[in-house]
Amino acid sequence: MAISVFDLFKIGIGPSSSHTGGPMAAAHKFARGLSDDNLLSGVARVEAILYGSLGLTGKGHGSDKAVLLGLSGEKPELVDVDSIDGRLAEMRASGTIKLYGTHEIPFVVGEDLVFERKISLPEHPNGMRFTAFAADGSVVREKVYFSVGGGFVVDENATGADRIKPDDTVLPYPFASAEELLKHCSNTGLSISGLMLENEKAFGRTEAEIRSGICELWDVMSSCVERGIAKEGVLPGGLKVRRRAHGLHRRLQVESPEKDPLQTMDWVSLFALAVNEENAAGGRIVTAPTNGAAGIVPAVLTYYKRFTPAPTDDGIVRFLLTAAAIGVLFKENASISGAEVGCQGEVGSACSMAAAGLTEVLGGTPEQVENAAEIGIEHNLGLTCDPIGGLVQIPCIERNAVASIKAITAARIALRGDGKHFVSLDKAIHTVRTTGADMSSRYKETARGGLAVNVIESDAFEELEIGVNVVEC
Repeated sequence: MAISVFDLFKIGIGPSSSHTGGPMAAAHKFARGLSDDNLLSGVARVEAILYGSLGLTGKGHGSDKAVLLGLSGEKPELVDVDSIDGRLAEMRASGTIKLYGTHEIPFVVGEDLVFERKISLPEHPNGMRFTAFAADGSVVREKVYFSVGGGFVVDENATGADRIKPDDTVLPYPFASAEELLKHCSNTGLSISGLMLENEKAFGRTEAEIRSGICELWDVMSSCVERGIAKEGVLPGGLKVRRRAHGLHRRLQVESPEKDPLQTMDWVSLFALAVNEENAAGGRIVTAPTNGAAGIVPAVLTYYKRFTPAPTDDGIVRFLLTAAAIGVLFKENASISGAEVGCQGEVGSACSMAAAGLTEVLGGTPEQVENAAEIGIEHNLGLTCDPIGGLVQIPCIERNAVASIKAITAARIALRGDGKHFVSLDKAIHTVRTTGADMSSRYKETARGGLAVNVIESDAFEELEIGVNVVEC
């Protein structure tokens, strides 16, 4: 299966790639299909049912908003985030939506959009069913989609380990394991980023287009850090989580680094907090490789730009290409979906990717890059996904900050070694998959276990309408 760097890193909106970006993309696909096949005019009603993890934590992740916007023709990478609240208020007040932006039909959340908490489709925990009805009640079209992590969406006919349809692009250096990746590097003399660049050209892009596209991703990441630092207040959702990046930035600006040799790590934490607070607020972010883990790669990349001796624009491109190579391995051999394998697949994979990217741009060999990636994931194995209130806030925001520092530590350990180590990256990624299979569903983005039920703000749970989860546990 061929996966592009632009598949792993996608511009979108918060708070969740699988629970916000995925449902919006799926709803958009459904509406666009009706339009493409000239079926819109015959649609009198649309029903959307969200199952499993989407049903349990979808409200906290804004899945209802995402479906409304997607059915209206919006895509995660293009929607104007500043207009969302106003548009949603208008839809709710009128009780209608304009299907694919043109065909107005009645639509009421709670009646036409249903959060099915007790049923999960067998193929994947993030399932959705969209049905379009004619005025006489007959079915115009019905489609089932699955949001499989990182904003990837597939329909019910897809196959494979995570139901992604194989891409038939022929790559010059195909690899399905870190072992194969390292062999290619050894045989060609290419770095991991150089090899990924050659593979990326097979998707029909010139080198200039690839570099420009990656620089655009970095611009969005960098802008997200800046917006997160600039904003104050309380995050939406009912938990009343206070934004901390702005205050931390203010303090770091006046503190002397000479008094604290570890102050740089506080800056790294700041960068991650800023991104994930923006994500939690529904802002513009880059999935890296998911929204829940979106702060790690930008934080480590910002560390590279601001605190290493000779950062370059080429270094940014090489960092993200290398990180993408590691992300491909997780996507193909395990999962990046918290609903499938827990947070080890989200924060764990992002930590591994960031460690690899930093190691390469600091002069590491391919073997040292693989070593850093392995360290990054090994020390996130078994990490659960148990968001309080189903919101991508606690423990997600701080978890990104901690994992960013882990990634830097992993890179530094690997750079001090010769690339030889006991546990291979392939074995560690395989362990993510088997551990995820063994993990109870309550620890996989359902808000039914762990912190989600052991730390409860009753008023917040009331507002979020998820008290039923607590009863079920």
